[in-house]
Amino acid sequence: MKLVLGLGNPGAKYEHTRHNVGFDVVSQCAAFFQVSLRKRCFHLYRQASLDVGGVRYTLVEPLTYMNDSGKIATDFPGVLPLDMIVVCDQMDLPAGTIRIRRGGSSAGHNGLKSIISEFQGSDFIRIYVGIGRPCPGISVVDHVLSRDSDPLLNKGVSLASHALIDLIEGKSLEEVSFAYNRRNHLQ
Repeated sequence: MKLVLGLGNPGAKYEHTRHNVGFDVVSQCAAFFQVSLRKRCFHLYRQASLDVGGVRYTLVEPLTYMNDSGKIATDFPGVLPLDMIVVCDQMDLPAGTIRIRRGGSSAGHNGLKSIISEFQGSDFIRIYVGIGRPCPGISVVDHVLSRDSDPLLNKGVSLASHALIDLIEGKSLEEVSFAYNRRNHLQ
């Protein structure tokens, strides 16, 4: 089984904020494959399962709040970091851009820090969705939790969902990285 985690915070207050782009990407991917993300009783996540090319994928949106995203690990015993794709926001990338890579540190992202700790490894594929840095006078918290209708942010979510679909459909990490890491908001 392959596990796809979209990171975000639960609740209407956080829907479609910059911090929830991981949820938005996984939701678009689920819609593409015509599966519904559903909350399971007594579990702190929404999930949908699909089989593509003989591989079972479980799409997951943890409902533990960003900083505790990894706490769902106990519900997926035996899933190794190598079998995971994690989608999250990244302030160091401009809105409208994405970056795909395997492995690395949390780079201060608390959701990634939790996943690395709970799944005991960092060798998973990451799809970073650029949300840009806050403008002067705006705090980081206000920036990541804002709901701007920024067309560049929407473009980044769309690029990331297409990249995720390509990975699920069997394209290699190298192919997808080459195709999407080179794209930017100017195209």
